Amino acid sequence: MSPDSAHWIGTLKGPIVVLGAGGFVGCNLFRAIRAVRPDVFAVVRNLPAPRLRDVDPSHLVEVDLNDRSAARNFVEAIRPATVFDCVAYGAYSFEQDADLVYATNFTAMVNLVELLAAGGTLAAYVHAGSSSEYGSNSDAPKEDAELRPNSPYAVSKAAASHYLTFAGRTRRLPVVNLRLYSVYGPYEDASRLIPAVVARGLERGYPDFVDPGIARDFVYVDDVCEAFVRAAAKMDLDLYGASINIGSGVQTTIRELASLAQTTFAIPDAARFGDMPARGWDLTRWQSDPAKAERLLGWRARTSLDEGLTRTAAWMRQADPALTGLTKRHGSAPRRRSIAAIVACYKDEEAVPVMHARLTAVFQRIDVDYEIIFVNDASPDRCGERIREISARDPHVLGITHSRNFGSQMAFRSGMELATAEACVLLDGDLQDPPELIEQFYAAWLAGANVVYGRRVERDMPWIWGLLYKAFYRVFAAFSYIRIPHDAGDFSLMDRRVVGWLLNCPERDLFMRGLRAYVGFRQTGVDYVRPKRMFGASTNNLLSNLEWAKRGIFSFSNTPLKILTASGLGLLALTAILSLGLIVARLLVPDIAPRGVTTLLLAILFFGALNLFGIGLVGEYVAKIMEEVKGRPRLIRAALIRNGVSSDLLPDGRSIP
Repeated sequence: MSPDSAHWIGTLKGPIVVLGAGGFVGCNLFRAIRAVRPDVFAVVRNLPAPRLRDVDPSHLVEVDLNDRSAARNFVEAIRPATVFDCVAYGAYSFEQDADLVYATNFTAMVNLVELLAAGGTLAAYVHAGSSSEYGSNSDAPKEDAELRPNSPYAVSKAAASHYLTFAGRTRRLPVVNLRLYSVYGPYEDASRLIPAVVARGLERGYPDFVDPGIARDFVYVDDVCEAFVRAAAKMDLDLYGASINIGSGVQTTIRELASLAQTTFAIPDAARFGDMPARGWDLTRWQSDPAKAERLLGWRARTSLDEGLTRTAAWMRQADPALTGLTKRHGSAPRRRSIAAIVACYKDEEAVPVMHARLTAVFQRIDVDYEIIFVNDASPDRCGERIREISARDPHVLGITHSRNFGSQMAFRSGMELATAEACVLLDGDLQDPPELIEQFYAAWLAGANVVYGRRVERDMPWIWGLLYKAFYRVFAAFSYIRIPHDAGDFSLMDRRVVGWLLNCPERDLFMRGLRAYVGFRQTGVDYVRPKRMFGASTNNLLSNLEWAKRGIFSFSNTPLKILTASGLGLLALTAILSLGLIVARLLVPDIAPRGVTTLLLAILFFGALNLFGIGLVGEYVAKIMEEVKGRPRLIRAALIRNGVSSDLLPDGRSIP
């Protein structure tokens, strides 16, 4: 950044937040501001964030802005005055979920601006737009040129710019949109063009290139950060609702970039082109017209491409290899993954803090990004208060409070619906599912399993109960029309594909371990001994266990109906044979034919009991059908708990103001 950047940073109104600070541009912007003043916060969706691992945790805020309640809590807690919004999804070729593109880049952004406006403290909101908004109209367009977006990402960013124009020009909100061109520099993702060029250049080679005629307008990240700061510091009516191009104004083709890399890194061989296929949005000409930025902001790009390559190379030589991508390319380190632990809590007040401590220790030991979701299923004790206290200390914790007791199966579903990680681990809150087993689950997941379940080879309980549990799983497996693993409870790790299919299952009377087997994929088990409940007495008894058995069998087996049909046919045949025998006996030997009321009474009682049993079996299935066709809500969330704040929820998921 230029020498007077510190002056402009000093003029910003605080508190300052950088949204999307876990990303490339946001990370650089946060670091530049943090070097000058302390009242700035890096806001990320998930912690830990690799690019911010050396940052003081007091300056880090974890919040999913796609969650309306979480966004409201964040705004009310920090009340930011200056907001730099660098959040984006869809800029990378592997980010293909169009619904998430629109939800992140437009819907969540609109919701956030409305919350900021309602808060009354907003002095400046600077949004990271994109040159992709112009789409096919990419030949040095001015800001008022026609937008012709050619991808879902471009559409979402164009929609965002139109909303900001309305918010600034019509509603007089202090908002501005910066249309960034091809930003590069330190902390950029290793898969991107410039980091790949620099990394391979340091090894005297080239990455795979697309067509040599494709062009880009490259702009160094320090220059972009200065544009953000100036836009916030100079916020006035001329900027309200404006869109401003942030680029160098210089077009560089892939051929020219390769030639510059050859000179900068003394690469002996000439580059080859066309080894990488072009993307759908790649255009031959792509150049900015930065005149408006110079007129309104006094800004222009100061760093030439050759200087930027040199500075990026200098950073890459001394940076953590995990950030530069060198380790990844040579295959010496596995990719980090994220796990959400979903804990169903009922009468687990004392167990919740212990569960949190043990889960945290496990996740830190295996070095993964994680979140811990405690689901308070209307527990009558102070379980909810314990969750709130823990969430105030640990941003990894999310609490969900149900309006009444919906059962552990719905508690798991409730957590899975809000989880954002690549895998979910389901645990009961009574600590009978040892969190330390997650380490073995994780290893099996890395090895390729989609589902890793805990297999209870032994239980710390009276032998008769253990025998009954084992009998249930074997009867259940024998009756079920799908393969059910023996002794496998809900305790398991499932990757997001499996979780997605589970959430697509419409059942309201859930039996999670059966559904888990139903969806298939690659599954494996890990043996463990299930300990006693650490605190209090078990909430299960003989009747509740019989209900569990009925739920499993009637959800995943037609065998009772088949047995009933077979019994009916068998008894009908037996009745016909006995009737024929009695007729013959009466005709041939009248004295030996049965007489009296006893025989008749026993027959009536037998067939009457059989009828009642059959009606009862059919009634169980009819009851399940009735439960499904009513279409009532599966569960009702009364509140969400984040950062020590409990927000009551409306039916649409919004928090009550």
